[in-house]
Amino acid sequence: MLKMNTSHVARSSTPALALGALGVVFGDIGTSPLYAIRESLHAAAPAGDMTGAVYGVLSLVFWAVTIIVSIKYVLFIMSAENKGEGGILALMAMGAQAKPHDARRRNIILGLAMVGAALFYGDSIITPAISVLSAVEGLEVFAPSLDTVVVPAALIILVLLFAIQARGTETIGLLSGPVMAVYFLVIAIAGAVQIVQNPVVLLAANPAYGLTFALASPHIGFLTLGSVFLAVTGAEAVYADMGHFGRLPIRIAWFAFVFPALIINYFGQGALVLGHPEAAENPFYRMVPGALLVPLIVLATLATVIASQAVISGAFSLTRQAIQLGLVPRMQVTHTSASARGQIYMPAVNWILLVAVALVVVGFRSSSALANAYGIAVTGTMVATTMLSFFVTRDVWKWPMWQTLLVTGGFLIVDITFLCANLLKFAQGGWLPLTVGFAVALLIMTWRQGREIILAIRRESAMPLDAFIKNISASSVHRVKGTAVYMTAATDGVPHALLHNLKHNQVLHEHVVFLTVTVEETPRVPDEERIEVIPLSKRFWRVILRYGFVERVNVPEALANAGAQGLPMEPMLTSYFLGRETLVPSVHPRMMIWRENLFIMMMRLAQSAPDFFNIPADRVIEVGTKVEI
Repeated sequence: MLKMNTSHVARSSTPALALGALGVVFGDIGTSPLYAIRESLHAAAPAGDMTGAVYGVLSLVFWAVTIIVSIKYVLFIMSAENKGEGGILALMAMGAQAKPHDARRRNIILGLAMVGAALFYGDSIITPAISVLSAVEGLEVFAPSLDTVVVPAALIILVLLFAIQARGTETIGLLSGPVMAVYFLVIAIAGAVQIVQNPVVLLAANPAYGLTFALASPHIGFLTLGSVFLAVTGAEAVYADMGHFGRLPIRIAWFAFVFPALIINYFGQGALVLGHPEAAENPFYRMVPGALLVPLIVLATLATVIASQAVISGAFSLTRQAIQLGLVPRMQVTHTSASARGQIYMPAVNWILLVAVALVVVGFRSSSALANAYGIAVTGTMVATTMLSFFVTRDVWKWPMWQTLLVTGGFLIVDITFLCANLLKFAQGGWLPLTVGFAVALLIMTWRQGREIILAIRRESAMPLDAFIKNISASSVHRVKGTAVYMTAATDGVPHALLHNLKHNQVLHEHVVFLTVTVEETPRVPDEERIEVIPLSKRFWRVILRYGFVERVNVPEALANAGAQGLPMEPMLTSYFLGRETLVPSVHPRMMIWRENLFIMMMRLAQSAPDFFNIPADRVIEVGTKVEI
């Protein structure tokens, strides 16, 4: 999602933050009117009675948005903040912290988070494609002969959108709030005009219409639920972007502006179809007179670009958090703003997404075809979020079991119902997000298992640190001026880089620091808790640097502040020693051969440690070692 400086949240006024949230938080769900009612009516049409289908669909949409977005996310899930941050990984960290020594529980929580995060990438591919396609398809309403330019036009817009990512998102971020404010106002007015002409449509707010429709033809009703769910896609962004705007501004923006605008537009589309059943082909664009159609197409296209930008930025943010938590390999992260530290650009993620989105647009060619694929990714993430909220409500908030089961169980029933309805569309496109999710989850599991194997190998062959320091202190090994920082993930053994340096150069620096960088299960670590210095002897120190999973790691900057704790650090006399492993397949592999080769490839593609830790290249010495896995 588009990022703001979190310190800005405290300084900005609530109205300004609420305006910003219109574009960043609600861009995705705000573009749902482009296709949600259309696809729902298409699914419900076989039931025969269009009037009954309109009332049934509107009732289901109204209560889906109310229960899932208003009650579940805006009121309930947003209450689970991890030091102000939201999102599925923040929720995972919050739940895992409650009982850190319960390995089985932590594995369950991690598994749920991995599934939810993996499916989010499927959403990141489909959202830009379906949003931009649905907006450009307004050209077909304006002039049916323009149907051949829809796909090329969508591709051009998407290529331009991904191409500007390297320049940062400040411009789009500044415009997103006002543009989406105008968009929501326009769609609300368009819907209100239709409702005034056919006010009886407001009766659809009665849940009895939805239940009657669903029970009258259970099969069609169940299929329709899968399309109705399109009205709540984007709800995860409400929670994920909480840290950038705060709960109050998001809640105000939703209940005072976004929610009414969406419902008015949905009911307006229904009112139009009641009077003109042929408008069901594309009720969103049919609501306005022909003279206003082109301006609406332009405004809707801008809205879909903003919605797509939010998802793309969200993929960057989620990937960086996953890197910090050790779930995926290191990748290049470029900070595109000097003032807003949350605004980042990740080239690898950006171009992979562009290729995937382009293939999806070319392969499906219409938003209607893509609608079949859309719901599974979002519902899967929602199910994972609800299940993670069980651990938070029970172990963090200390709710009694009956209350925890009543609330989370109720939401889970709703989520699973929609998930099952969307799974019926597996053959028509639902396979796409599941395939993407499976591939991402496989990469995450392979990376984690491979890293655990390497750490286990290191521990098995590591020399005890206490014995090494005792022997070195009693030896006459030559010492050179300066400080050597040996980076190591383990805290109980001698780094291999030190042993190789001692073996080949037969010298040690005057001061030796064993440095371990850890990422805590919290978004940010206070400055006073950043660094821990542990003297091991007169010339040896153990240093632990702690970062939150949304923070940028900068080792030299952190160590520069360690002098107050007695650590001798002179930047120009400090060298950093890092181990670079060359992985080779083992005769007795510890994982399947194909996964072993996959892990080796991921290691080779990972960003170098000096770049990731922001260590100047001229201060780094890398020592190579060969590791059989």
